[in-house]
Amino acid sequence: MPMKRADVVELFTRLRDLNPQPTTELEYRTPFELLVAVVLSAQATDVGVNKATRKLYPVANTPQAILALGEDGLKKYISTIGLFNAKAKNVIALCGILIEQHGGEVPRTREALEALPGVGRKTANVVLNTAFGEPTIAVDTHIFRVANRTGLAPGKDVRAVEDKLEKAVPAEFKRDAHHWLILHGRYVCKARKPDCPQCVIRDLCRYKDKTQAA
Repeated sequence: MPMKRADVVELFTRLRDLNPQPTTELEYRTPFELLVAVVLSAQATDVGVNKATRKLYPVANTPQAILALGEDGLKKYISTIGLFNAKAKNVIALCGILIEQHGGEVPRTREALEALPGVGRKTANVVLNTAFGEPTIAVDTHIFRVANRTGLAPGKDVRAVEDKLEKAVPAEFKRDAHHWLILHGRYVCKARKPDCPQCVIRDLCRYKDKTQAA
């Protein structure tokens, strides 16, 4: 059963009180660094990506510098990340397009971002939200789980959940909703055993299999 409007407002009010200025756990200083980090993070952890980019970015953190490394040179820095061969190919191709078509800058439209190799809707939403402050919501496995479990925005696939969140999340919370939900899913509403006793929104949540305190 979907959550009532008043409960949705209360849910985000509590998450905001807990973390007034949420942000990504990926380490970055520029929109380009964020874009590359998000591409690298597919089917990988933020912790693993940060370990790699801490070594990569001091050496190469612009499209020109990464392109100069070449695919094999880039692989040396990201070889600890899953699917690194495909990701290296995508990042090199992406850098070429940024230089040729966008003056070396990260574009600020969804269409231009999604046209880049290795960039899908979720990655585009993360960049638009985190780098440029757009009120987009990127639905990953954590957000998909939280949206369905709580009754906030139940849907059969990530796009259905994204569309429902667009309608369900009040405007004042939209810019930060992505971060609140992903962090809640990562640390509290975990996949195997959600930490319901420590959850600040447990009384609003529709999940019928709530865990009990040990």
